[in-house]
Amino acid sequence: MGRIFETRKHTMFARWDKMAKAFTRCGKEIEIAVKSGGADPKSNPALRRVLQNARSVNMPKDKIEAAIKRALGGDSKDYEILVYEGYAPHGVPLLVEAATDNPTRTIANIRVHFNKGGGNLGTTGSVGFLFKRMGVFRLDPEGLDLDELELGLIDFGLVEIGEGEGEKGEAQLILRCEFNDFGNLQTGLEELGISPLKADSEYIPLSMTELGEKEAEEVMALVDRLEQDDDVQNVFHNLA
Repeated sequence: MGRIFETRKHTMFARWDKMAKAFTRCGKEIEIAVKSGGADPKSNPALRRVLQNARSVNMPKDKIEAAIKRALGGDSKDYEILVYEGYAPHGVPLLVEAATDNPTRTIANIRVHFNKGGGNLGTTGSVGFLFKRMGVFRLDPEGLDLDELELGLIDFGLVEIGEGEGEKGEAQLILRCEFNDFGNLQTGLEELGISPLKADSEYIPLSMTELGEKEAEEVMALVDRLEQDDDVQNVFHNLA
């Protein structure tokens, strides 16, 4: 019984940690969006997007409102979006996206993560050419027709549409566009009355790397370590 209890407790704490990390990430995105475009979602498409993302991870309303108030009241930190490049074990390329108010602290922490995780922090451009930045929209497929959706969004910059899975294995439709067309595709979805489950820019790998189970676990251990850092927003890799 003791072992079962400990396993359940570990799983529960891991879930809480993941939820807290998601709330922190969304809070930063809300503050950045409000500072750059104001607190009215109707006139600030970036804020509309991040508010939708916050709701998709069940971020409490009071935490959303607190993030908006911080940005409006001057209590918010001046976050800078930075991307770090490097290699995980076995030569797997990583892009680490961070939102930080202290780049010196962040780069030092990320270097430690790479070193302890068996990877190597690279220089700007060392792996970036292996990825393409695109706008990515994830939709609930219920009631949607792929062909009709494609026809309705092609003029708004839709490049790719396909089926995929969410973090919990649930079915999703995944739409991609050129990064510069992100706002156009967001507008197209709004005109069709479709609210994405999540919308963001992502670095899409141009090719994939396949590894054995043990080697893949070593790569994902470094990815997980990086994702736990308070300054890190996203980690992108090309591991199949």
